[in-house]
Amino acid sequence: QVQLVESGGGLVQTGGSLRLSCAASGRTFSNYAMGWFRQAPGKEREFVATISRSAYSTYYADSVKGRFTISRDNAKNTVYLQMNSLKPEDTAVYYCAADRFGSVRAVVPDVYDTWGQGTQVTVSS
Repeated sequence: QVQLVESGGGLVQTGGSLRLSCAASGRTFSNYAMGWFRQAPGKEREFVATISRSAYSTYYADSVKGRFTISRDNAKNTVYLQMNSLKPEDTAVYYCAADRFGSVRAVVPDVYDTWGQGTQVTVSS
């Protein structure tokens, strides 16, 4: 099983940018499809973006399309989430997740079998 550690969260003003990283260890990273989810206080965990094993396919939630970019570097065992034009409604704990079956465009949390601990992103207005 792969282990995941997120980093890169923080406090940013509206319109600013952040890049989240998720470092994987333990198993062959390139065997996993990867996803980013987020959870705001009092809300359910929601899908943000996903990327296939070889990065040929990406998919985004409508709320972040055109502002966020998911990418991966299999040589570095890392997946990234570049977040631009941030809005207060993007404030949440962001989690990366791994799917050992390599599902394409998986938006449901239950598909993913390994999760990181999360990193807080706060966007001030």
